Amino acid sequence: MEISHELVAEINELRQKRKAIILSHYYQRPEVQDIADFVGDSLQLSRTAAATEAEVIVFCGVHFMAESAAILSPHKTVLLPDLRAGCPMADMAGVEAVRSKKAELGNPVVVSYVNTTADVKAESDICCTSANVVRVIASVPPDRRILFVPDRNLGAYAARQAGRELVLWPGFCCVHDDILPEHIQRARRKHPDALVVVHPECRPAVIDLADKVASTSGMVQFVRDSSFKEFIIGTEEGIIHRMTKLCPGKKFYLPSRGMVCDSMKLTTLTKIRDALQRLEPRVTVPEHIRNRALQSLERMLALQPSLIVFPAD
Repeated sequence: MEISHELVAEINELRQKRKAIILSHYYQRPEVQDIADFVGDSLQLSRTAAATEAEVIVFCGVHFMAESAAILSPHKTVLLPDLRAGCPMADMAGVEAVRSKKAELGNPVVVSYVNTTADVKAESDICCTSANVVRVIASVPPDRRILFVPDRNLGAYAARQAGRELVLWPGFCCVHDDILPEHIQRARRKHPDALVVVHPECRPAVIDLADKVASTSGMVQFVRDSSFKEFIIGTEEGIIHRMTKLCPGKKFYLPSRGMVCDSMKLTTLTKIRDALQRLEPRVTVPEHIRNRALQSLERMLALQPSLIVFPAD
């Protein structure tokens, strides 16, 4: 795609004028990743932004990510360039349904993935990321029942790794859940020298075929540090751009076509420019929800999880 130098210059000028920081998730378009100040996992991006002097946060991701930034930075202006950028998996767990399930189970410990809405985080006891989910599950007393929301695949992975029985919410990531064992097997036959690296949001049968299971940032770190030169990457295609930039001598393959999160691709450079010009669309979280959601995040952060963010080039 040909990028307008004038548009990039406009964004850079507005970034300075607004005292803004631009954050990009790994699944964003290449040109969006390239203009960002930081590229990384959703929660660590929010933590990074909170620690800066920036007055405006432009979150190039999806809605729950911008909410997390608003939770951690209540006095900053948080912009999501396209409000239609939602997460189907997060939408699979509504707060009223979670409350109902909690009552049905007799007040379990609710562990919610960061891929949830702010009000579901507020209804939870502790949050987790795909990088620290096993540690979070292991931190719950063994005599307490655990309701894991919303990703059944991530929950199943954590249950096996931690040796715990979980009540799993029936949610899933549309991209990761579409990866099938036969896709991995076919890719291995085509690229016999490649390591298979998959996200823990994949199905258990896919995880069983992998050489490495890791979060998005964990994947990037793994391929960067590995002595291998070829990798089959089981996650959204946008991450390949970052991997290629960091590891120009290595090759990366997707196990199947269509590994695209449409919501992540809604953000464009034009929308980033417009958001900085108008300081809209803004994402805010009501204070009574923010306070409770923050408690769930802080309980997780107290466990000292390993979260990684890479400064953009």
